Amino acid sequence: MRIRVVTLKDLGDDVRASMHGARWLLLQAQDIEDSTPLLMFTELDDILVAVDHRGSTPIPGLWQRAVHLILVDGTEEQATEFQRKSGITKVIANADQNIRTYLW
Repeated sequence: MRIRVVTLKDLGDDVRASMHGARWLLLQAQDIEDSTPLLMFTELDDILVAVDHRGSTPIPGLWQRAVHLILVDGTEEQATEFQRKSGITKVIANADQNIRTYLW
């Protein structure tokens, strides 16, 4: 069985319908600001959210509540501290692979 993964650019005008049946929504750091409505739908529709935040520093906010996986720069200790503060299930520091590698 293959899981359905969508990105922001995959979504049409009706974003909720575009995400129907997806298991993951993948976002880049720069997508966060424009994705607040999407994150509400992901929670309602049981879609997991992954964010590739490499190359920038995550700014704390409500968006973190909807995220299950995030890739960040920094040390393992910094990732552990960020995970503790943010509540994000899986925080990976200095990942060297595509974010899809880390999905479950």
